[in-house]
Amino acid sequence: MPTTLNVSLPAELKEFVVREVARGGYGSASEYVREVLRGAVARRSRQELERKLLEGLASPASEMGPGDWKALRAGVRRRRRRA
Repeated sequence: MPTTLNVSLPAELKEFVVREVARGGYGSASEYVREVLRGAVARRSRQELERKLLEGLASPASEMGPGDWKALRAGVRRRRRRA
C-alpha cells in the first residue's frame, strides 16, 4: 500500500525532475522518483553482493563435508517449494 513522503527540493532540482518527467514519459514526478529509488536499491544490492563475493574470495578455502552438502540441498529444496 503506497504511503506519502514529502521531500523538499531546491528549485533547480525540482526543475530537473519536471524536465525528466516530461522527457522520459513518466506520468508524474512520483513515478520518476520511484524509478530513481529503485535504481538506487538495485545499485546497493549489487554493491552488497560484490562485497560478499570479495569477502568469500578473501576467506580461506575449505572442503565441504557431508553436513555442508545436506544443508545446501535442504536450502535449495526450501527455495524451490516457495517458488
